[in-house]
Amino acid sequence: MTKQERSAGQPVLEVESLRKVYSDKRREVEAIRDLTFSVSPGEFLCIVGPSGAGKTTLLRCIGGLLAPTSGQVLLDGRSVTGPPADMAVVFQEYGRSLFPWLTVAQNVELPLKEKGTERQARRTLVDEALTAVGLADFAASHPYQLSGGMQQRVAIARAVAYEPKVLVMDEPFAAVDAQTRADLEDLVRSLWQRLGVTVLFVTHDIDESVYLGQRVLVLSNAPTVILGDIAVDLPDPRTQLETRSSARFGELRSEVYELVQRAKRGERPSCPTDGDGAS
Repeated sequence: MTKQERSAGQPVLEVESLRKVYSDKRREVEAIRDLTFSVSPGEFLCIVGPSGAGKTTLLRCIGGLLAPTSGQVLLDGRSVTGPPADMAVVFQEYGRSLFPWLTVAQNVELPLKEKGTERQARRTLVDEALTAVGLADFAASHPYQLSGGMQQRVAIARAVAYEPKVLVMDEPFAAVDAQTRADLEDLVRSLWQRLGVTVLFVTHDIDESVYLGQRVLVLSNAPTVILGDIAVDLPDPRTQLETRSSARFGELRSEVYELVQRAKRGERPSCPTDGDGAS
């Protein structure tokens, strides 16, 4: 699937005028004020913002785990009111998402059982996913026998085997060392290009967002609005050394960095933005 084919057609994911207010008997806290953006089929969208920018709240609304106060999330034109069957999520705390008493293969297979996938098809999908992430030889191992980076590969394999339309990744590499992080970044980009899945990737790392994404969405401080929507026009394929050393990478990094600093200072958009995600 080419980049042009990925960006063609109707959006697979739409966030429309999303607002979320947490309230109890004593007070109300507006976490998200107004978010509107869309993601095209097969697109790789990164989301960055300062701590407290509402990224986790946004992902919970997108994943159907939290009802918005107003606005809506649409997946393939259908309103998300619960965890969508066509979406898979990879979390930062991968260790907690893996069952230590199950083998690597059994961990990857579990969502497929819940999905009702036939046994032989499950085995094929598990084998293909573990091969794709370089863990074919560790199918019979248990998570506690693996390094942190390998455990995260298991979590990625589980998501890939599920064959989602949208893969949501919530700071998935924050807990691993720098070299492992670089390897996992390249792994995810390789899988994205091979499978054509839509990826929504949340990160605190500005360099990571520019290296991985086709677009970078920068969120303001809470109550959250969109501060910037930047098209990343770096060529493919990308490599850690050449891409990050390029002048264009530095320009894009500076652009995102400045927006994040503005968000930290509490700045808001100078004029209302439609946040339509055009690129």
